[in-house]
Amino acid sequence: MPRLARTESSKLFSRARRVLPGGVDSPVRAFGAVGGEPPFIERARGARIRDVDGRTYIDYVMSWGPLIHGHAPAGLTRALRSAVGRGASFGAPTAQEVELGRLVCRLIPSVERVRFVNSGTEATMSAIRVARAATTRDRIIKFAGCYHGHGDAFLVQAGSGATTLGVPTSPGVARATAADTLIADYNDLDSVTRLCRAHRESVAAIIVEPIAGNMGVVPPADGFLEGLRELCDRDGIVLIFDEVISGFRAARGGAQAVYGVRPDLTCLGKIIGGGLPVGAYGGRADLMARVAPAGPVYQAGTLSGNPLAMTAGIWALSNLSAPLYRRLAALGRRLADGLSAAARAAGVPLTVNAAGSVLTPFFNAGPVNGYASATASDTAAYAAFFRGMLRRGIYPPPSQFEGWFLSAAHTGQDVDRTIRAASQSLKALRAGDA
Repeated sequence: MPRLARTESSKLFSRARRVLPGGVDSPVRAFGAVGGEPPFIERARGARIRDVDGRTYIDYVMSWGPLIHGHAPAGLTRALRSAVGRGASFGAPTAQEVELGRLVCRLIPSVERVRFVNSGTEATMSAIRVARAATTRDRIIKFAGCYHGHGDAFLVQAGSGATTLGVPTSPGVARATAADTLIADYNDLDSVTRLCRAHRESVAAIIVEPIAGNMGVVPPADGFLEGLRELCDRDGIVLIFDEVISGFRAARGGAQAVYGVRPDLTCLGKIIGGGLPVGAYGGRADLMARVAPAGPVYQAGTLSGNPLAMTAGIWALSNLSAPLYRRLAALGRRLADGLSAAARAAGVPLTVNAAGSVLTPFFNAGPVNGYASATASDTAAYAAFFRGMLRRGIYPPPSQFEGWFLSAAHTGQDVDRTIRAASQSLKALRAGDA
């Protein structure tokens, strides 16, 4: 039997494994949870990506969320070309930092002061440091399955890639660090109340994704976020919303605007860089006044606020609108309903959780309302479904525990094509031919 010619992606992956750990720079990209080898992407425009072998896919990863306007929108491309011509980095203040900072503060009223950093991980680590300084306490409460970046304090029952890889607590995290991280159950207010009672006057912060996105999409139950706010007010705890995914995805004011709950600190990322590396944390003026050089809490970064990321963020946030969110929500409902109908027709248990322009189809009879129910999903079935979708020109996330992201560039025709591909993939899965 003649050997099949190796693809360019396969050749690149072989080379990558000789120089990069696992051949990638972020674990989920290696396709370990879904099998096979990842396509290497060479270009993208609108809602489509093309790999080095010339195959084109409708993209639902969208750089894991920030590309709400699609790949390489013309206005953003023009703005970045102009900005890079003036210099990519100065390590000094720029007018763009001020403009984007004012825009963030205007769109999210709870953010009275903001500090730009280079990633969501930097933002969450820094927000925790501020909370500890303000309260003179050490412990934090996080939720099983919520991922807040790869800071040591957060890699305890983390979601996203850690769940995908089956590594709930990473080696290399000191036991003393892990001991200060208390784990509650998402959407279970009683579990938080018990921790607050057991560790009274030692909890500095509660950090939560207001819409969980790193165990797959799980919206908050009625009263859950409000209950966290009340607990924090009662016990003098800093409430931190990690809106790295939901910020400007859920609404112009983030998930906190949708649910009407005001956190003390907010962590942002993704969209505020328009696809470039960026993060931010901000909140009450009295808390942010503790951050150096205004106060004693040290945090710094050479590339923080670099003019390219700030330019991209200004363009991205300035082009958000109510009609855009309405259109994206309609497309999200259309895709979610279509996936559910296709699964019913194929006789495959599937629960689709959706929040506006983000959704996750769980291979699970449902409901999926927290970490335990999310991780009860059939990951082998998702992997087979994923491979079927990829063969049919659709690029969903290579993990059961991630969100699918829509963008302004997606059309109704794209969604309908995706539903048809899902129907075929689910029928093949049911027949054992996936």
